[in-house]
Amino acid sequence: MQRKAMILVGMVGAALALSACDRNKQPQLLNVKSNQEGGPDEFAVLPNKPLTLPDNYNALPAPTKGGSNRTDVTPLQDAVVALGGNPNAGISDGALVNHASRFGVTPNIRTALATEDLEFRRKNDGRLLERLFNVNVYFKAYRKQSLDQYAELERLRRLGVRTNSAPPEGYE
Repeated sequence: MQRKAMILVGMVGAALALSACDRNKQPQLLNVKSNQEGGPDEFAVLPNKPLTLPDNYNALPAPTKGGSNRTDVTPLQDAVVALGGNPNAGISDGALVNHASRFGVTPNIRTALATEDLEFRRKNDGRLLERLFNVNVYFKAYRKQSLDQYAELERLRRLGVRTNSAPPEGYE
């Protein structure tokens, strides 16, 4: 019996030792620039638009090799239409940029945010053992800045704002 216990302790120790070998590996879900090869790209496959019968078969244009099709996906134009715009009028961000910058803009906002975030992460990099064992403290560090989605959902519903459905609490 004692021999089995020693073997079990040895196996657990070996597993712990091997799990601590690669300390520089970033969590895949938090690493936005991850270059994962071989996995499926869920955004690469787009469904075609549904087939529809034309009102007049004689009014159809002659087919052109390599030309567009009525069922081809046009995501930019579809998004413009969904937002109430006219895809034939051209896409311009001028009005949006002017509205968003009406209270002023910081010209070096990306650099400023990156510097502030780096300083915040240095101050909240975890305890000694968390750093030693490379424990991910991302969610713990940003917990005070996160939104309680279910409390906000209830607040909006009490105000009478129509909201989408949400998964039940604890379901991930």
